[in-house]
Amino acid sequence: MVRLFVALALPESLRTQLSMLAGGIQGARWVPPENYHLTLRFIGEVENWRADEVDEALSAIRCKPFDLSLRGVGTFEKAGKIGALWIGVEKNDGLTHLQAKIETALQRVGLEPERRRFAPHVTLARTDRAPPDKLVAWVQAHNLFRAPPETMEHFTLFSSRLGKESPVYVPEVEYELA
Repeated sequence: MVRLFVALALPESLRTQLSMLAGGIQGARWVPPENYHLTLRFIGEVENWRADEVDEALSAIRCKPFDLSLRGVGTFEKAGKIGALWIGVEKNDGLTHLQAKIETALQRVGLEPERRRFAPHVTLARTDRAPPDKLVAWVQAHNLFRAPPETMEHFTLFSSRLGKESPVYVPEVEYELA
């Protein structure tokens, strides 16, 4: 069994900019810069034979490169508690088209449809143990964040292993956009 997800790996320039926003909130578990990504589809645990089918389906996807623009910050809440801080992603036709093609390809190989609506973001921190007032202050201080657009020329199938401090993400296959 292998735990998989499909994502856009962020270029070094974006990872550097995002890493400068991290820190300053006690109890927050900040994502290491090498783990910054934009999830296009979480797959979860699958058998190795299914992983091969996923790879084959993803390799057949044809989409053009597109610009990715990160803008703004926000939080995810569950049961009234802020669970994560994230960086927003401006939706654009290229991103939406790629995500829809990935979803269709994965359903064709027998995976269940994604139930959640696609909400593009980059998670910066897990915050279930952080003081809510500090999180609100962080969002207010950084809500005007904006990074210059970066051209996305590939997407990646990652495996994920849960670790002590943070998950370990391994890029398994890169798929070119052309």
